[in-house]
Amino acid sequence: MSLSPRLRPAVRALIVDQSDHVLMVKLVFPHGVWWVLPGGGIEVNESVHDALRRELAEEVGLVEYSVDGIVWTRDHHFSMTSTDGVQWDGQSETVFAIRVDNFTPCPQMSTDELHAENLHDYRWWKLSELHSFPNEHNVAPRDLAHRVSDFLIKGVPSDPPHVVQHN
Repeated sequence: MSLSPRLRPAVRALIVDQSDHVLMVKLVFPHGVWWVLPGGGIEVNESVHDALRRELAEEVGLVEYSVDGIVWTRDHHFSMTSTDGVQWDGQSETVFAIRVDNFTPCPQMSTDELHAENLHDYRWWKLSELHSFPNEHNVAPRDLAHRVSDFLIKGVPSDPPHVVQHN
C-alpha cells in the first residue's frame, strides 16, 4: 500500500502587463536556480485568495489588482522542507491570472527575509524570452512559455487544466 504524497497547498500568480510581459521571481537553492511565478504556501486557516494577496504583497509589492481567474493547477513532486521545518513531497499549486500595468516590484519583505525564503530577484520576461529560456536557468513549470501563449490567445480557460510534474 502506497501513501499519498504530502503536497503543500500553494498559490501562484501569472502576472502579465499591458505589453504581455510576465513577472517572475528568481529562487536560489544550493542545488540550482529557478525562475518561477510569484507566490507560495497557503498558511493554516488562510483562504486561497488571502494567501495570494499576502504572497504578492510580500514578494513583489503588488496590492491593487483584480484576479481574472484560475489558468491551471499543478502538482509538483519534489522533496522540500518549509520554513517552519515541515517536510513535504512537493506542492499543489493553484495559478491565478492577473493583468496589470507594468510596475517596478517593491516587496514588503526585507531583502534578508526574501533571501531566507530563497527569493533573490524578480524580472519581467517577454514571451519570446520564455520560449528561448537560457539553459543555465530552470523555469517552473517547464512548459511555462506554452501555457502563457495559451493564456494570451485564449484567455482564462473555463476548465483549467491540471498539470503533474516530477523532478
